Amino acid sequence: MNRREIIKLGLFGAGALWANSVVSASRAEQARHQLLAPDKNGVRLLPGFSSRIVARSSVSPVSGCEYVWHAAPDGGACFSDEAGGWIYVSNSELEHNGGAGALRFDASGKLVDAYPILHGTRRNCAGGATPWNSWLSCEEVDNGRVWECDPKGIKAAVVRPALGVFQHEAVAVDPLGLKLYLTEDQKDGYLYRFTPFKYPDLDAGKLEVARVVDGETGPVEWLVIADPSARNTETRYQADATRFNGGEGIVYFNGKVYFTTKGDNRVWVFDITSQILSILYDDSAYLNPVLKGVDNLTVSADGALYVAEDGGDLQVVVIATDGSMYPVLELVGHDHSEICGVAFSPDGSRLYFSSQRGKTGDEADGVTFEVSGPF
Repeated sequence: MNRREIIKLGLFGAGALWANSVVSASRAEQARHQLLAPDKNGVRLLPGFSSRIVARSSVSPVSGCEYVWHAAPDGGACFSDEAGGWIYVSNSELEHNGGAGALRFDASGKLVDAYPILHGTRRNCAGGATPWNSWLSCEEVDNGRVWECDPKGIKAAVVRPALGVFQHEAVAVDPLGLKLYLTEDQKDGYLYRFTPFKYPDLDAGKLEVARVVDGETGPVEWLVIADPSARNTETRYQADATRFNGGEGIVYFNGKVYFTTKGDNRVWVFDITSQILSILYDDSAYLNPVLKGVDNLTVSADGALYVAEDGGDLQVVVIATDGSMYPVLELVGHDHSEICGVAFSPDGSRLYFSSQRGKTGDEADGVTFEVSGPF
């Protein structure tokens, strides 16, 4: 199967993988989902879309600004600005000098400012936006913590140790259940759930891990982590819970939590109401899977998942609500990099993402893009 085929997953309602339900797309569907030749920025796009580069590592994104865009740009998110524009925040996954930075756009989409929002941390990989408009930046190291950041860069970032000390990857907030869900980038990592004692204050709360009652999928129970600070025992060894092979991006939408695991190239869905865990996508079910190297992901206003590849064809692939699956963009010439930081502008008309190491494969050569079009 290639990019011109539509994979019917039938999962958003049923919550189970239909591995044999693959159909060939009509010629009209093939044309609609066929990526064009690379544009001047080396991005293959669908008809009607365009790209621009908004920031490069080691270069100031805004003329006359002293701040230079960070190296190794990774996870990101967008926030509304009261002036009618928006802010895109991005992590830096540097080993010893990570952190996060921000790009501010005015109402017309012009980039007008750039500045840091977090300093002095390590391997800030992904994270998550909160409903109260803060950015949770995650450290992907053994003693990693979560830092709550102000996208405007006015308030100082605050560490949130109650969310656990482990190799963090990403966070998603359930605004109805008043809980946070977190992934762990380890081959034997956990899926975590954090319940603040006084939502949305993240100073204190209960940290738990998911245990599938029988097998890989099905009903889930939650086991308490007694020592989130991991003073004596690493968090993932404190409970007999279900192991997930390399937890990556995670996002909440309409009562469900979606997350990816890179070790087995899967996309999972957890139904909060039923407490049922299912596999939404598994590349082993297909002869030539359209999606490989699952990593960061985001969700559009209509519930479609946009999954970035770390590997594969270096694409952003859509898993649509009707079950169809196709790429919306592909990076050409970035063979030693990865796509990360996928995030929509507040109005849904622009998609931001980064090539973490650019064309050279060097962390200092990251590139951050904006794609506009009829998403």
